Amino acid sequence: MIKERKLLLDFEREFIQMEKTDYFKSLRLFEELWKEAVFLKILPLKDPLEGIEVDLRIARIINHV
Repeated sequence: MIKERKLLLDFEREFIQMEKTDYFKSLRLFEELWKEAVFLKILPLKDPLEGIEVDLRIARIINHV
C-alpha cells in the first residue's frame, strides 16, 4: 500500500521528464516486436475478427460506467 502518494506522483513526473523519447528508437523497438510476433506465428492473424464479440461487449460495459 502506498502511503506517500504525492511523493510517488512527484517521482513519476520527474522520471518521465528525464526520460527523453526517441522516435527512431521506438520505431526499432516496434519493428523488433513485430518480427518476434511473426516468428512466433502470432501475427498476421488468421481471422482478425475472431473474438470481436467479447471486445464489443467489454467496450459497451466500459462505456456505460
